[in-house]
Amino acid sequence: MMLKNKSLDVLRLTRLSMVVATVALTACQPKSDQKTETKPDENPVSEAVVEQLTLKGSTQQVPVHVTECDGNTCPEISIDRLSTNQFVLDSLIDDAILKQLHQILDTTHPTDQAKQDQPLTVDEQRAASELAASKTPVQLMSDRVQPYVNSFLALDKELKTLGISHQISLSVSPKILNSDGPLATVVLNTSSYLGGAHGSSAQHYFNFDLKQQKQVELEQLLQPKQQAKLEALAHEAFKKWVMDAKLADNVDEYEQAWKFKLSDNFYLAKQGLILQYQEYEIGPYVVGLPRLILPYDQLQGILKAEYLPESVKNQLAASEAVVSTTSTPKAQAE
Repeated sequence: MMLKNKSLDVLRLTRLSMVVATVALTACQPKSDQKTETKPDENPVSEAVVEQLTLKGSTQQVPVHVTECDGNTCPEISIDRLSTNQFVLDSLIDDAILKQLHQILDTTHPTDQAKQDQPLTVDEQRAASELAASKTPVQLMSDRVQPYVNSFLALDKELKTLGISHQISLSVSPKILNSDGPLATVVLNTSSYLGGAHGSSAQHYFNFDLKQQKQVELEQLLQPKQQAKLEALAHEAFKKWVMDAKLADNVDEYEQAWKFKLSDNFYLAKQGLILQYQEYEIGPYVVGLPRLILPYDQLQGILKAEYLPESVKNQLAASEAVVSTTSTPKAQAE
């Protein structure tokens, strides 16, 4: 009987040991499973970083209030804003749109200026903040644009009173050119006709460092002490443009009326650094919006490599590799 009990105890102990071993194996198993399960979670993080460094967005038409009008001479106005995944850039472009409107239209009406000069009470400030918080960005932009629209409509009314029946127009619209890093580029296109001899147009480029969340100016694109070299290259491109367009018999004669200047309005295109000029900057109205193109192979050592497009970096690296393999050191040749 005692032997039988001992056998049962041994059997129970064996079963208990097997259960403990199974539990121990089960406890260890999730660790390896946990490692394999975390791998898929790493991809969304990297994708989120990539998405953050890619400019995505579209234009939105800003709603404005205009007077009812029928006929072919009704004024036309169209204002678009940019809505992207980079709110800092959106704010930058919004301010640039308002700056363009300010340069084209006059909004300094005495009544409006009096309202701006009069300080708000605490309750009025609180109410204004609550109202602004309840509006979308495009609605807020509409409020800022409307005074310019009113000036535009007042100009049309004044022209009609003077018997001038021209159809005036105004259009401002941003567009994404380069969406990927290191520099994303947005161009702001502006065109207007306000009843003069001809219309007017402009192109302004905004280069945005997606990683640093800031606008990059031309001087920030250059290596130290390279401003003079860039200006010399741009001046040579200017001379070639003058002669190719047959604007004068010689450049010196042309520069007596239209002197060269280095534009800070730029963007990095596939073919090189584009220097964009506005009307009347380096030429008469007939030349439109001139631009000078400086190829990347001329800009080695002048532009910071960190801001060059990836395709350009690869091309430069390939060309340097070819040069290094074809050139033989003097000592080795001997």
